[in-house]
Parts: sequence; C-alpha cells; structure tokens
Amino acid sequence: MASEQMAEGPEDSAVPAPARPLDAIDQDILQILQADGRASIRSVAERVHVSRANAYARINRLVEDGVIRGFGARVDHERAGQGTSAYITLKIVQNTWRTVREQLRQLPGASHIALVGGDFDVLLLVHTPDNRALRELVLTRLQAIPEVLSTRTLLVFEEEDLEPEG
Repeated sequence: MASEQMAEGPEDSAVPAPARPLDAIDQDILQILQADGRASIRSVAERVHVSRANAYARINRLVEDGVIRGFGARVDHERAGQGTSAYITLKIVQNTWRTVREQLRQLPGASHIALVGGDFDVLLLVHTPDNRALRELVLTRLQAIPEVLSTRTLLVFEEEDLEPEG
C-alpha cells in the first residue's frame, strides 16, 4: 500500500502551527535535555551561558511548540521484566492506518509504531516478558485485528539505545 494512498481524515487535517526556528542555544538545550531530562534549569542555563529566566522561557517555548514532547526515563527492558523484544511488520488493508494505529496503541508492550513505505505498511516494536507472551501477542491479539492482512516477526537478539551526544 503506497503511503500516498493513506490520506488522513479531518482529525489529522488540523495542521499545527510551525515551530519557531531553533537557534544554537535551543539546539544545545535540546541536546542537554536528551542526555539528562532531569537537568535543572540552573544547570541548563549555566551550560548554555544564559540566565535561568531565559533558559526557563526557552524550555517552555520548546514544550509549547511541540519540539519537546515530554520527559521520560530510558528503560532497560530486560531488567524491567520485558526480556523479549521484536519488530513486527504488518500489511494492512488500504486506508485503515488510523484504525489499526489505535488498536496497536492498546497492545501491551508496544513501544513504537510507524507507518512506512516498502514491502509492508506498519513497523511495530514490542517488548514482552518472554517468547510465550510474544507468541500470544502476535497470534491472538495482532492477527485478530480484521484490518491486519499479514505479519512477520523479527526477534531481537541484542539491542542498544543510542545515547544522545552530549
């Protein structure tokens, strides 16, 4: 299914205002926060050589503009009891992306969903406790979604999250 055929409906037609251009200080702030989302305003301000008020205003603007979508923890899935990871490719019925995406969001262990172009339509990353749970997820949950035509599971043997440069 070609991505050109995936026209989004009214809920996706509200185009957000474009983010304001980022200068070098904004880029530096992003780099610092990607490396340490818990960095204090004071620490960020000192590292980018601006006042705390300026750093605070810049971070708020980055959040308001949607450049920063949130702050979170990087999790070691194996240590968190989710030792089996897999990428699952899906072929879906044409023009059902939004419906499928909503159902995939509800899956336990789903951590990344992408509409892609190529030999398949959707790429899904999941983390499960073990192979039995992965099998259950694929054979019972995914293949029960009417809009999913086929799946292919790629088991992850080893993975590493790339740390932001900082």
